[in-house]
Amino acid sequence: MLKKRIISCLDIKNGTTVKGINFEGLINAGDPIELAKRYEEEGADELVFLDITATIEERKTFADLVKKIAKELSIPFTVGGGISTVEDVRKLLEVGADKISINSSAVQNPQLISELAKEFGSQCIVVAIDTKYTNNDDWVHIKGGREITGLKTLEWAKKAAESGAGEILLTSMDGDGTKNGFDVRITKLIAENVNIPVIASGGAGKIKDFESVFNETKATGALAASIFHFGEVKIQDLKSELKSKNIAIR
Repeated sequence: MLKKRIISCLDIKNGTTVKGINFEGLINAGDPIELAKRYEEEGADELVFLDITATIEERKTFADLVKKIAKELSIPFTVGGGISTVEDVRKLLEVGADKISINSSAVQNPQLISELAKEFGSQCIVVAIDTKYTNNDDWVHIKGGREITGLKTLEWAKKAAESGAGEILLTSMDGDGTKNGFDVRITKLIAENVNIPVIASGGAGKIKDFESVFNETKATGALAASIFHFGEVKIQDLKSELKSKNIAIR
């Protein structure tokens, strides 16, 4: 059985860490390099770096900042934002990323998933899916959640897995930043219908939320940002509590 992973996330805008609610109203959450070092020390299993405005601003991810953060880490490090070519991925891996996350570019060019998986291996390719429940269904959104697509979330998740993605990072836009708990419904639906690991994201507010998503879904990882940034939940406390509830944690 795969042990569950606790994953910290740095949403980056203009070189600083930010956090919002439902993808809006961003506030400063601190220096990304200092936060990365702190999460390594506190026991995070992985770190995800998302340059959240790279696609909107039609630019590439900050490779220099990725390099500085990577130097501080020994845990797996996933980088996303503005990645659309084999060369983009090669550059980020060269400066220290272990995995890369693609979202808008994969939706716009699904063949990119298989191209990258073939070049670098599926274990390196994370497909991030931003999903929102609207018009009686779950729909994929791109461009930092600003644009709804014609893709239903479940269909897209299946296609991403079939195309060679090694993992899905599933973010509930409805839950994002609300601290009302992970969206167990959509996480359960996706995790039960793909044969690759699924990371739950969006809505973590307390330790109980992690317990619920791990007990009620097949998610192998759970990601959070603001509750870790602002010290509302300590990673060591979270892991201790989950272990005491017999949840297999790394």
